[in-house]
Amino acid sequence: MAEATADYKVIGTRPLRPDGADKVTGRAIYGGDVRMTGMLHGKILRSPHAHARIKSIDTSKAEALPGVKAVMTASDLPEPEDRMAAAGEVAVNLKYLAGNVMARDKVLYKGHAVAAVAATSIHIAEEALDLIEVDYEVLPPVMDVLDAMKDDAPILHDDLKMMEFGQQTDKNCNIANHFQFKLGEPEDGFKEADVIIEREFNTATVHQGYIEPHNATVLWHEDGHLDVWTSTQGQFVVQKQTSEVLGIPVSDVTVTPCEIGGGFGGKIPVYLEPAAAILSKKSGKPVKIIMSRIEEFDATGPTPGSNMTVKIGAKNDGKVVAAEAVLKFEAGAYPGSPVTAGAMCIFAPYAFPNMQVDGYDVVLNKPKTAAYRAPGATNAAYASETVMDELAEKLGMDPLELRQINGTKEGERQVHGVAFPRIGYMETVHAALEHEHYATPLTGPNRGRGVASGFWFNVGFQSSVVINVNSDGTVNLIEGSTDIGGTRASIAMQAAEAMEIPYEDVKPHVVNTDSIGYTDVTGGSRTTFATGYAAHDAALDVIAQMKGRCAGRWNSDEAPVTADDVDYSGGTFINKKNAEQTMTFKEVAATLARTGGPLTGSATVQPRGVGGAFATHVVDVEVDPDTGKVQILRYTATQDVGTAIHPSYVEGQIQGGAVQGIGWALNEEFVYNDDGNMVNASFLDYRMPTSLDLPMIDTVLVEVPNPGHPYGVRGVGEVPIVPPPAAIANAIYRATGKRMTDLPMSPSAVLNKLNNGD
Repeated sequence: MAEATADYKVIGTRPLRPDGADKVTGRAIYGGDVRMTGMLHGKILRSPHAHARIKSIDTSKAEALPGVKAVMTASDLPEPEDRMAAAGEVAVNLKYLAGNVMARDKVLYKGHAVAAVAATSIHIAEEALDLIEVDYEVLPPVMDVLDAMKDDAPILHDDLKMMEFGQQTDKNCNIANHFQFKLGEPEDGFKEADVIIEREFNTATVHQGYIEPHNATVLWHEDGHLDVWTSTQGQFVVQKQTSEVLGIPVSDVTVTPCEIGGGFGGKIPVYLEPAAAILSKKSGKPVKIIMSRIEEFDATGPTPGSNMTVKIGAKNDGKVVAAEAVLKFEAGAYPGSPVTAGAMCIFAPYAFPNMQVDGYDVVLNKPKTAAYRAPGATNAAYASETVMDELAEKLGMDPLELRQINGTKEGERQVHGVAFPRIGYMETVHAALEHEHYATPLTGPNRGRGVASGFWFNVGFQSSVVINVNSDGTVNLIEGSTDIGGTRASIAMQAAEAMEIPYEDVKPHVVNTDSIGYTDVTGGSRTTFATGYAAHDAALDVIAQMKGRCAGRWNSDEAPVTADDVDYSGGTFINKKNAEQTMTFKEVAATLARTGGPLTGSATVQPRGVGGAFATHVVDVEVDPDTGKVQILRYTATQDVGTAIHPSYVEGQIQGGAVQGIGWALNEEFVYNDDGNMVNASFLDYRMPTSLDLPMIDTVLVEVPNPGHPYGVRGVGEVPIVPPPAAIANAIYRATGKRMTDLPMSPSAVLNKLNNGD
């Protein structure tokens, strides 16, 4: 694959995004904007209890209320199969997926859906919810991962048996899975260590914080076909999950993705679509459901809370000889936390010779977790990078020097055994070390500087792109990747580069599931990489066909010309046998109707050459000793971005991820009472940082091209959230002399540490 060069004409520029004007003027259609004739409004009845058995549900009074057109419960859905299906970033268990959509025998968290109504107005629908009578047998909830792992803990699933080291056991408990990654012999390695540090860490549950709530509008047609309009990170995921929950063929479901007001991984699972579908089928009308903000906090997938222990040993020269970690992640009500990803990422920046990571996936009475930007990696890095900082202190080393000594490079093996291809971790450390920020002394009382690194492995998956050439020389690019962070532009730019035409001549369109080949979710930092790969290949398909059209025009008995005799350079086709015969891209496009008809290029890809991404962050803080408030003074993020297709969007992704990581570090958490009810379920009480809380996030784009992509692309959207909590914790230590081992490091937590020590 090509290395990044200065010869690109489109890649590396900063053009306007094609959807920008529609979004800033309000013309863009989001899920809440969908309107249909005769549309009904749906609402979900949710459990007031965190853990209870459903003894009975009586919907008769709600059904009799004037204006109510349909009521549904789990009994209206087919009995779900207990099997795994590819229906998201990772495979999902259909029984658990359906159970999360609508509770059957038990509710497993406060906010768990138990019934739904559709009415002629939202107010009637809300009134109808109060008329549904549910008889609960309230059970004790378990709200902490360590409590859930105890032998005498309340059991959520009577049929859940623990998997251990890949083998099914007979043990019924809340531990869904215990696995282990191991490289070398950590026990032997620790015997060689001169310094060993072992610490325990805890992190709270955190929400993605997207502004637009979940929504779905569904019409079940008389012929059995289902139309869905929704805010999603992947229309094909919604299609698959909805068809599976409803027990209908996937071909009977068409999903149209609306514009998306933020997702960050939280808008991948289905919550509303199957319920809206049943209500539409019963009423014969389209049904729209939009979550309230309280429902978002109570009933959608946040990050996992976690308990982690990390142990690292090193020689006096700084060489780490062994590392171990135990990660216990909350899955929420159903198995499937990102603990595996956390285990893969925790020691990824380092070439430690001996490593072992044990991971536990644990269910408890909170909403089923969902992805949130590098899921699992932020938790893990908070633990490992804090220990690395303490190790540097004990050894009398600069923390970046310690990372230089132990940093991973191409060919080094990760804890799960996979060797790294060409990567740029060491380059990010060097960039941070050489940056003016790190070289500038930090003066003043109660101030400290911290550093931390992070990794996200990125994924490839499947993508499809079709390019239709118009007679005026422009092209329509049809793709199946929903656009969250500017990927319409980044995909169009790669197509334009490959076709050697202006970016403005590529018109990108995100379409529904009937209009493009299967495309996986916009997540995993895969879209610019994989869908861009498909756009590149579809563009080459266009050029190859155009060469054939040129050859047909120039061919003669006296001077035969084939497509192989046609060159293409700088937007012009040239007859290699007669250099005077040339045609521009636009000229060829204008002749298509006379040279064979419409021209369409296409590509479907499942690229394997994924390039993982690394980042190293530097942060300065000031801690108020009287209040415990932490003020971010300066923040610099260096990151290997492969090739920056659109540098402005890359910088924006890094800044946005860093800000979310800062919120995770300092303020954000789900606060539950003893009954398992969240008590801060609003943006007023769930404290996210605003522009008033932050300085400008400075970015340094390190470009180490990924050899597995035609343009060297690496996914950039997820790794920026990984280092901030650890970097800030390390900065707080430098400012106060106190190690913070729990997130969030809120003013009260910092003040408590200052006043009460360890």
